[in-house]
Amino acid sequence: MKNTKCLARWPVSLLVAALTIFLFAGCKSTSSTSCCDNTPAAATTAPAAPPAVAVPAVSPAPAAVAPPAIGPAPVPPPVRIKAGPSASFTDAEGNVWIPEQGFVGGDTTERPDVQITDTTTPVIYQSERYNMDSFSYPLPNGKYIVKLHFCETYEGITGPGQRVFSFNVEGQEFKDFDIWVKAGGFLRALILPVNVEITDGKLDITFTPNVEYPQINGIEILPNP
Repeated sequence: MKNTKCLARWPVSLLVAALTIFLFAGCKSTSSTSCCDNTPAAATTAPAAPPAVAVPAVSPAPAAVAPPAIGPAPVPPPVRIKAGPSASFTDAEGNVWIPEQGFVGGDTTERPDVQITDTTTPVIYQSERYNMDSFSYPLPNGKYIVKLHFCETYEGITGPGQRVFSFNVEGQEFKDFDIWVKAGGFLRALILPVNVEITDGKLDITFTPNVEYPQINGIEILPNP
């Protein structure tokens, strides 16, 4: 055997001395090999790496939600609303009219150069909303006078029966309404007062076309004591 042959070559005194050193001091070398064993010394084991720590997933922050668009704040009665593309203005009696709001559907037009009769404030009738479906305005429950302002300013209408429509004001029906007939002709202002009682917190008006489109120039909402 390899170890026996190796030991046989050593003198006894050296062998005893080597064994004594080995027993009391130990072998300090980790890389050298003995003459009898060519097997390298075992490599020093590296310290184990700490276990990986799982990092909890972070949920993304919720997307910001834009606030809803807010329209013009309702003006408490008395309120005067000018139909059509106009700014606020003050009439001949010192009353402030606000730009239109509350209409659903339709379009607007203005005719600032037309000469209106039967009124002290022609600007009310120089713009309009037409082909609208409805009008609504929030109100405290109670009794009101609603004044509807009309004037035929469209040059395509030249006589009675050429613009006829119906409308309903809080349950009161006005059928086959003809501005030309009611006002007495072209470019003549007309004010139609309607007494209403609000019980659901808003004024509702609906419009129904017959011949040509429904049309209106302004709406006044006045308390009715």
